Amino acid sequence: MLESEGWTILAEAQDGRSALREAERVKPDVVVLDVGLPDVSGIDLARQLHLRHPGLDVILVSTHDADDYADLARAAGARGFVPKAELSGQTLQRLLTD
Repeated sequence: MLESEGWTILAEAQDGRSALREAERVKPDVVVLDVGLPDVSGIDLARQLHLRHPGLDVILVSTHDADDYADLARAAGARGFVPKAELSGQTLQRLLTD
């Protein structure tokens, strides 16, 4: 969906360990990260990414509402949180420019 809106996807990861490895390998500008990963909390992974790559913009997504995770996302160093139902290139761009 994001590619069809002009975003370039450099890598995908199925779990936190591979997400960290891919972030090191491709050095992205933005990471869109699911809160629910099989091996680690996305919130914890966002914190790790923020510590390792302070300039990296991390946006957390989940099937839950923003009320559930928005504050936790920001406390973990993420740029913001987007419910999956609202995920779009335009929504990401708005978060990145705020």
